[in-house]
Amino acid sequence: MKKLGLAGVFLGLLAFSEAGGTAYFYRRTMIRNNVKVERTMKMSGTDWSQYLPKLQPKKEYLMAQPREDIYQESDDGLMLHASWIPNNNAKKVAICFHGYTSKGMSDYVGLSDYYLHNGYAMLLPDARAHGESEGHYIGFGCKDRYDALMWIKWVIQTCGEDVQILIHGTSMGGATVLMASGLELPEQVKGIVSDCAFTSPKYVFTHVLHSMYHLPAFPMIQIADRVNKKKAGYGLDECNAAREVQKAKIPVLLIHGDSDTFVPCWMCDEIYENCAAPVKKKMIVKGAGHAESYFKDTEAYEKMLTEFIGGIIK
Repeated sequence: MKKLGLAGVFLGLLAFSEAGGTAYFYRRTMIRNNVKVERTMKMSGTDWSQYLPKLQPKKEYLMAQPREDIYQESDDGLMLHASWIPNNNAKKVAICFHGYTSKGMSDYVGLSDYYLHNGYAMLLPDARAHGESEGHYIGFGCKDRYDALMWIKWVIQTCGEDVQILIHGTSMGGATVLMASGLELPEQVKGIVSDCAFTSPKYVFTHVLHSMYHLPAFPMIQIADRVNKKKAGYGLDECNAAREVQKAKIPVLLIHGDSDTFVPCWMCDEIYENCAAPVKKKMIVKGAGHAESYFKDTEAYEKMLTEFIGGIIK
């Protein structure tokens, strides 16, 4: 009986420890006020300081463009923000979705140079619970895909029925645009570009727990999943990019760095294998870490974009 009592105490302490660990992980990952840009940048493993000289003139050019703050209400009542750069009322629009803990005007400083000089207007949304957008819980693409559809409709209403739209996402934004591929997208959306996307929050969290924290995913992920369903309104594998692309009806370009330790490259391979798009392309950039592909090989990245877009947008 004494041994059973000690075993019960041990199991109780273990359960308490797991619950505490899950609560700590959940708060640091899912709740707006607790997530930190610096922590995400450190976990990504990419040294961004080396690219600052290259980024500075592009940032100056971007900031010199006429732009407008746009606010729209999401289907669940959040006021969301985006920066609109009309680029002389262009009829080609790139809607670009940023990564985890970032914001619209940050992640696309580099690529804005490509899009603006190629005659595209740009819409740069702040994801829910990021930047100037409202929200307490991070959407991780599962919620953001519906926000993406809202922004697509705004562009069509603003620019007219003859507008041609490309949706481009990086990291969490990459997952967002791929998850949106399973929705009924308006015909004005001509293609999807996804850079270093994860399949679902469940699997990227599992990878981070294993590779960076050296912790087992069970039962932390299962507990976090139940908590998130109750608090944020979605399960951690409720929407999975590798499943959603099975319904894709427009061309898809996938880009990933083979040295990405934050979102492993095998997720890109899995998404590609499952993708049912009429045209699908994959570009793996050697030596590129997380979200680094454009900077590691800018020439090859832009060449791939030009070839891909050239077949779908005139």
